Amino acid sequence: MLWTIAIIVLVLWALGLVSGTTLGGLIHILLVIAVVVVLVRVIQGV
Repeated sequence: MLWTIAIIVLVLWALGLVSGTTLGGLIHILLVIAVVVVLVRVIQGV
């Protein structure tokens, strides 16, 4: 579930970069949150 959400956020972020129009800083905040959560889970070994 976590990996699915992280991949979706990364795809939306990439689409925002390509199209040049984003939802403001929201998608970047979501990207940072997804990366932090994935890193925490990897460090914990879950």
